[in-house]
Amino acid sequence: MTDRWTWPAYVGVVGGALLFAAFLVPALAWQYRRYGRLSGRRLLGAAAVAVYGVALVAYTLLPLPGGDLAAWCAQHGVPRPELVPGHSLDDVRRETAGLGVGATLRSVVVLQVVFNVVLFVPWGMLVRRYLGRGLAVATLSGLLASLLVETTQYTGIFGLVPCSYRVADVDDVLANTLGALLGALLAPLLLRWMPRAGELVAGRGRARPVTVWRRWLGMVLDALLLTALGVVLQVGYRTLLSALGRPLPDGTDTTQWLVGTVVPFVAVFVVPTLLGDGASWGQRTVWLAPRWSDRRGTVGRRVARAASGGALWGALGVLAGVPAAGGALAVASDVAAPLAVLVAVVSVVAVPCTRGRRGLSGVVSGAEVRDVREGALSRG
Repeated sequence: MTDRWTWPAYVGVVGGALLFAAFLVPALAWQYRRYGRLSGRRLLGAAAVAVYGVALVAYTLLPLPGGDLAAWCAQHGVPRPELVPGHSLDDVRRETAGLGVGATLRSVVVLQVVFNVVLFVPWGMLVRRYLGRGLAVATLSGLLASLLVETTQYTGIFGLVPCSYRVADVDDVLANTLGALLGALLAPLLLRWMPRAGELVAGRGRARPVTVWRRWLGMVLDALLLTALGVVLQVGYRTLLSALGRPLPDGTDTTQWLVGTVVPFVAVFVVPTLLGDGASWGQRTVWLAPRWSDRRGTVGRRVARAASGGALWGALGVLAGVPAAGGALAVASDVAAPLAVLVAVVSVVAVPCTRGRRGLSGVVSGAEVRDVREGALSRG
């Protein structure tokens, strides 16, 4: 019984940590855009949501049946749901008759009821404090989530398993809902350290210092956007060819290179250079922009800034991926990949070593890096 109740906790911690790590950078970007800054305590709340979500799935839906599902269902399938409210209390009275207080509290039937209540306490706490919802919404959402879990169990994950592989129990729904209610009531006390989203949004327009970490985050966001856009476009291109009944391209296909490499480069590094103040998409996300003596600078200065930073790194990546290159182009393509790594390292290292965290591109183009809200406040 101990293993049955503890191994899903390990799954939740490990799986939740991996899930949180996978979405960490997008979460940071989202915080910057919504709150105008990072909040470590809200980020901790996001980690708690990830860990709890994975643990909840592990506790309620795992382990899944394996092997011959028809044979497994014939031997272990649950014939019907338990729809009589309060039957768990009858089980407790029957199973603990004649036991002392200590033995009663340690009995499996009591622990099962208590566990079903405790399982949804974090739900109520997180919905009320982290998501900022009221007591009624936190409790009702716990009820609906529990109903979804029990329905998933009863239907064998909506038909993926040809039988009910766990007991769908109305008392579980009642206990889970009680847990969500208790969590929602405890949230203002136990999670008072977590700032509400509305409190952070209220200070969204206030300018913040230009830090090394903020500059690096902008760079990482540009790199992730370039990579993600390239993957999406290449998958879309190959899916279209497959739908049309055409053979899938290999590494020498020029169209695939254009779609998956050149187009993302133009979208991520060329377009923002020519728009507005020349800030990259990653810089715009973290509220940063280059500033010159004439504020936005000439097109030439913006191009020079991009060409000595992210755009140079991206262009080298495009060159490194040129298909079926020959002659001098082949040599340039071979050299481009290590040069791209060198440019990335120099760009990252230059940020903390330059005045105002302006980096190598700022030194080359004569630009400073400022929080865009500084200009908004001064104009106001």
